[in-house]
Amino acid sequence: MAKELTSRSENYSQWYNELVVKADLAENSAVRGCMVIKPYGYAIWEKMQAELDRMFKETGHVNAYFPLFIPKSFFSKEASHVEGFAKECAVVTHYRLKNDPNGKGIVVDPDAKLEEELIVRPTSETIIWHTYKNWIQSYRDLPILCNQWANVVRWEMRTRLFLRTAEFLWQEGHTAHATKQEALEETERMVNVYADFAENFMALPVIKGAKSENERFAGALETYSIEALMQDGKALQSGTSHFLGQNFAKAFDVKFANRDGKDEYVWATSWGVSTRLMGALIMAHSDDNGLVLPPKLAPFQVVIIPIYRKDEQLAEISSKVDEVVAKLKAKGISVKYDSLDTKKPGWKFAEYELKGVPVRLAIGPRDLENGTVEVARRDTLTKEVVGLDNIDQYVADLLDDIQQNIYKKAFDYRTEHTTPVDTYEELKEVLNTKGGFALAHWDGTAETEQKIKEETKGTIRCIPFDGVKEEGKCIYSGKPSSQRVLFALAY
Repeated sequence: MAKELTSRSENYSQWYNELVVKADLAENSAVRGCMVIKPYGYAIWEKMQAELDRMFKETGHVNAYFPLFIPKSFFSKEASHVEGFAKECAVVTHYRLKNDPNGKGIVVDPDAKLEEELIVRPTSETIIWHTYKNWIQSYRDLPILCNQWANVVRWEMRTRLFLRTAEFLWQEGHTAHATKQEALEETERMVNVYADFAENFMALPVIKGAKSENERFAGALETYSIEALMQDGKALQSGTSHFLGQNFAKAFDVKFANRDGKDEYVWATSWGVSTRLMGALIMAHSDDNGLVLPPKLAPFQVVIIPIYRKDEQLAEISSKVDEVVAKLKAKGISVKYDSLDTKKPGWKFAEYELKGVPVRLAIGPRDLENGTVEVARRDTLTKEVVGLDNIDQYVADLLDDIQQNIYKKAFDYRTEHTTPVDTYEELKEVLNTKGGFALAHWDGTAETEQKIKEETKGTIRCIPFDGVKEEGKCIYSGKPSSQRVLFALAY
């Protein structure tokens, strides 16, 4: 009856892979490294997309769409950008197939070679800044605050559903500004939007901070990120916002006439989150019984299951359920009534538990007599019998409590697994044994950062914005340091 999962403690990676498939979120496709996002998984992504889209528009952004294909020559214009993405690029060289005259099936037509090869977008800075050159002449044309919802391709060799796939869905914002200060404010604004979404909708506590130079986005002068901690003690970068300076404007000669009539290069930002957020949602909250979904992102927040033996009983229950559903929907609560007779109630209980539905209501003939319903909450796996009279308000309050409880559980886990360390040995002990975040002094050099990464596999996740300024010594070199940074093993 139940689709049993490997326990997290036994094999966390296997537990994750099984859960994604068994909960009907996604599956591997015929194309290596690509995934099929199934309806239940896509419904969660749609909820994420809708909330983020609303938040973007509230901060003045508008949606557009740019081409999937990018001329290869565009990438050569920004040196650090092409260096950062070259190994992951998929390249289109021909535009036609034909039947092989030697009977070997369909082959590429050698006469259909493209004059210039095209890159399947791994990110869109180059094609967008080529476009912006035609949109921007004067300070009156600025700022441009565009976002696009799209797919991108990065030819990953080692893939895992949602976390790292050759093709994935995301949004990418690309903005153009008249001043450096305005662009920096935009970069910070958007990392704050991501943090707000993660904490208030995903119930996922995150740490905001700046990336080290080694970890910055290719072509960026600054990268800000939100970092979350998964239940296996590994970090997951869950959103990034980049200050691009004038690098792309110079590469594509995008200038504007300022108020004094003098030409200046435009200042740029880009920012994005992807279906990797689905992986974060699963790994941060779920348990050995299946998904645990925050009510704000669940495809439906309540499932109602009738318990009956005769068709007459089902008809009576359904009549009462119609009233309950109407009351819940009036409160803005999404509901599914599963009255199909092809599966028994026990199977349904296990299935909706696996799928992480926040609240389950079960109602039978005796409940009708007593005016009650059994209420089960997914986050704590507890049940109680309550009256039907005020069930709408009861469930509304319960959903709020579940949302807060899921956040608190993740926050408490992060607190327990955030450890200040003062020596290199302590850092290695945290990374290899306890897991989680380690707060350590670092001398600010790329050389030290790279040595630590090579020796421990730990990386600097970010330099926290709210980190306490304190004098100390780098755990590796012993050189002076003014603030602890966040180290962790990461996905």
